[in-house]
Amino acid sequence: MVTYEDVAAAHERIKPHAVRTPVLTSAAIDERTGARVFFKCENLQNMGAFKFRGAFNALSQLNDEERRRGVIAFSSGNHAQAVALAGRMLGIKTVIVMPADAPKVKLEGTRGYGAEVVTYQAGENREEIAKEISRKSGATLIPPYNHPHIIAGQGTTAKELIEETGPLDALLVPCGGAGLLSGCAIAAKHLSPGCRVIGVEPEAGNDVFLSVKSKKIVTIGLPNTIADGARTQSPGSITFPLVQRYVDEMLTVTDEELLRSMFYLWERMKVVVEPTGALAASALLEKRISLKGKKVGIVLSGGNVDFGWAAAQIGKRQG
Repeated sequence: MVTYEDVAAAHERIKPHAVRTPVLTSAAIDERTGARVFFKCENLQNMGAFKFRGAFNALSQLNDEERRRGVIAFSSGNHAQAVALAGRMLGIKTVIVMPADAPKVKLEGTRGYGAEVVTYQAGENREEIAKEISRKSGATLIPPYNHPHIIAGQGTTAKELIEETGPLDALLVPCGGAGLLSGCAIAAKHLSPGCRVIGVEPEAGNDVFLSVKSKKIVTIGLPNTIADGARTQSPGSITFPLVQRYVDEMLTVTDEELLRSMFYLWERMKVVVEPTGALAASALLEKRISLKGKKVGIVLSGGNVDFGWAAAQIGKRQG
């Protein structure tokens, strides 16, 4: 079980290398929601997402032999870039298994950080591909969320937020496989015991929502959602018990709600977030939950958006 002590140790480990991202506020959003809202801007993290925290924490703990053999990861994009960048900074060879149709910005970013990219087609099992490469090469497999060092690293996001804002009434966190959510929940419950922790998934990728409801891990089909960072099919064997223990509620938002919220954040706050990065904000902005009069933290988890795709979405909305 991952503990707050693990999160605190991860924070000391990554502090010299990760960005202590800013916490922003918006009078317009406070007025719209009736809450005091604090945004933790992980879109301004190294490689543009919170994933760097967990990846650097995990890779930095490899021994000399493991570093020599290198690492392999599978990811739709942000974990891929995070592992690639952490590997470059630490002098560790990285191989990343990514979908062939991953956002171009994420494929190019991963290669740009020096990783070897192995692509797969829809219907292929990315985890099995990565495991086979690991068996043949001896490279250490670094999964995107179901790993104690990854979870502890991601939890440093909420640690920094609450250290800056003080105790919160509620914390809303985007959720894919629940690495970020479980890590942040551990930190929040330690630093702000009265804080209500809420995970937010895309409606089409509601595996954690269904798992919490069923009190057991539920596996769904590959989600079709614009939140590409949350296209997970089930929570992990490590993350799910942590969600059950520390997370108070799970919510979902539709892709249309997500798109509206993403562009609203661009326009009002002048921050570029990707669809997955806007999940938590969307739940509040689209009134999936009311937190009037409350002090609320929201994690903006990433900003690696494909601008060509975004421009096309704007064109459709204006057409």
